[in-house]
Amino acid sequence: MLSLAACGGGGGKGAGADGKGSSTQQGKQQSAAAVTISPKSGATGVDTSGALKVDVAKGRLTEVTVKDAKGAKVDGSISGGGASWTPSTHLAAATTYRVHAVAKDSEGRESAEDSTFTTLTPKNTFLGTFTPEDGSTVGVGMPFSVNFTRGITNPQAVEKSIRITTQPAVDVEGHWFGNDRLDFRPEKYWKEGTKVTVDLNLDGVEGRSGVYGKQHKTVTFTIGRNQVSVVDAAKHTMKITQDGKVVRTLPVTTGKPGYDTWNGQMVISEKLTETRMDSETVGYGKQYDIKDVPHAMRLTGSGTFAHGNYWGGDAFGNYNASHGCIGLRDVQGGYDSSTPAAWFFDHSLIGDVVIVQHADERTVDPSNGFNGWNMSWADWTK
Repeated sequence: MLSLAACGGGGGKGAGADGKGSSTQQGKQQSAAAVTISPKSGATGVDTSGALKVDVAKGRLTEVTVKDAKGAKVDGSISGGGASWTPSTHLAAATTYRVHAVAKDSEGRESAEDSTFTTLTPKNTFLGTFTPEDGSTVGVGMPFSVNFTRGITNPQAVEKSIRITTQPAVDVEGHWFGNDRLDFRPEKYWKEGTKVTVDLNLDGVEGRSGVYGKQHKTVTFTIGRNQVSVVDAAKHTMKITQDGKVVRTLPVTTGKPGYDTWNGQMVISEKLTETRMDSETVGYGKQYDIKDVPHAMRLTGSGTFAHGNYWGGDAFGNYNASHGCIGLRDVQGGYDSSTPAAWFFDHSLIGDVVIVQHADERTVDPSNGFNGWNMSWADWTK
């Protein structure tokens, strides 16, 4: 009898004045909101894009937190009036994520759900090699340029994975040259002193079917003083301007007839104190092979340089005698810091702009070097 009384006590009046038990009270307090997390907890080999989603029925989401094992958060947004949450970017490969989601029903009662899953480990990967270097100071014409080790067939996903912020703020847009190079620049030359930060988040982005990026790093660079140099191929002069003011005019020689220098805006992409120039490497046969060209600065990928010239005689400022390069008077060995070539080399940054005018040649192709400034903004963003 004692045992029966003890077991049946929950249904007696002792449980409450109305005879209803505490389990019913708890049932009233339970939220009607039902949270669903995809993928299921414990899943492995999860796709880095399109697989993660949080939904709720009979309620609205109020909080969704997704973190990797190191505590780094995944950004995302709640949509549909609180009905679902999706990440704003792809996930990293071979990474374990933890999801915590909270929802409320129509009476404000909360419901929570947690999940843990691991993304796929790719068999095939790609990298992006970039310029300028992290921490560098560059000229006003320098784009942020990325070359990929595999041809990209999903350009929107890759472009979305590269986020550029600037101080002061300026709109920066990307442009593809083929399927393996992506350059970013503003509409006009960078403003002097601009701080540029690039979040290069390629880890886990599917650049082509079954091929995933495998790097995530932050790159910062600063825009230096505003230097633009204007070469007049007809007058054989170069005017170097800083902040729009001419600071020096130098005599030059440009491409002779049949080897005319490109017209247009070109960006210094490389500086070499001394280099070898062999005509065979640019398709000119055995016309020259100079092993010690001083103070050389590359302007195009096809081999146009502004460089020191110690063999040009009286050509500088008088006539055009080069095979397409911009030559400035120099000495063999480049030891004399007072020569025009040495002065220009010492006062130039990678990313400075050199504009050539009045040459008997067409405008340089925008993809030939970092010379996208020869495209209109409409074409660049198209």
